[in-house]
Amino acid sequence: MTRTRSSRHIRSDSRRDRHFFLRRQAAHREEEDPQSGSSSHPLCYSNLKMSTKEKLISHVMKEEPVGSQTKVTVVGVGMVGMACAMSVLLKDLCDELALVDVMEDKLKGEAMDLQHGALFLKTHKIVADKDYSVTANSKVVVVTAGARQQEGESRLNLVQRNVNIFKFIIPNIVKYSPNCILMVVSNPVDILTYVAWKLSGFPRHRVIGSGTNLDSARFRHLMGEKLNIHPSSCHGWIIGEHGDSSVPVWSGVNVAGVSLQCLNPKMGAEGDTENWKEVHKMVVEGAYEVIRLKGYTSWAIGMSVADLVESILKNMHKVHPVSTLVQGMHGVKDEVFLSIPCVLGNSGLTDVIHMTLKAEEEKQLVKSAETLWGVQKELTL
Repeated sequence: MTRTRSSRHIRSDSRRDRHFFLRRQAAHREEEDPQSGSSSHPLCYSNLKMSTKEKLISHVMKEEPVGSQTKVTVVGVGMVGMACAMSVLLKDLCDELALVDVMEDKLKGEAMDLQHGALFLKTHKIVADKDYSVTANSKVVVVTAGARQQEGESRLNLVQRNVNIFKFIIPNIVKYSPNCILMVVSNPVDILTYVAWKLSGFPRHRVIGSGTNLDSARFRHLMGEKLNIHPSSCHGWIIGEHGDSSVPVWSGVNVAGVSLQCLNPKMGAEGDTENWKEVHKMVVEGAYEVIRLKGYTSWAIGMSVADLVESILKNMHKVHPVSTLVQGMHGVKDEVFLSIPCVLGNSGLTDVIHMTLKAEEEKQLVKSAETLWGVQKELTL
């Protein structure tokens, strides 16, 4: 009589058979793909020569993707350069940011610091190198490199040291970005914008100095403090040199179209009981005071530069007081760069505004030009 095996023994044999089959299957896989381990995902058994990226992503385009369209380069990673870079990034103005400097360790550290915050930005690519090839195909190049202004030092005293630095910087920018818009921030900005124009060979509409855009911002801030009104509602222009001989256009100062000089005919002149002239004096001395207190200026000029870059990249046709060639305007006879109201767009500085200046204001502008020419004509380019 044949004895029937119990269901318990049958289940036990079945488990042994299944375990044996699974062990053989695993051994077979390891022979074919020793790197696969115990994973059962089908991608793990694909071609071993493919990288993780190649396994993950399949290209749709056959051609190379289009490169950066709004690349911005900042030359110089000092306090001003990094403030410009940070301000541009926080305004989401570029799809690629390049940094250049001769100080390799600082350059690498600043770039890494920004890259580590990439998750919180909308700029796809941040690169840095002392080799100017990293700047290739920039739309705007912001030049902040140069010797730092010392406490009590006039901007004009910086000039020859920075001219020599520009003789290296500008040709390299032109080599890799021949169609860029050059924005000069280094001091003395008006003279160095002239130097950049000469060294680059660019047309005048593609060489811009940051000029009195910051001076005018300081003026409007102080005006707002005096009137208890937001600076954006206080309209006033500082023109001429970015520095000691700048010219406040008192005849154009207004709030909501109301001329303040009509309300106070002595505004900006001697004998003004409200002492508005002190506002311009504070504008001129403001940078020196900041340097005395913290050692350098950075944040305000960084935000000012980002404001200009935004007008260019977004083709805003916005009017800014920036440094441009003013020969033949307002009685200026010499080949100098000074700040006057200019229209900025994606072609650069496209137009200038003809301000209606009073005789005294125009006289001050000519004097400002003569001050710069006196230094500029002695330069060795």
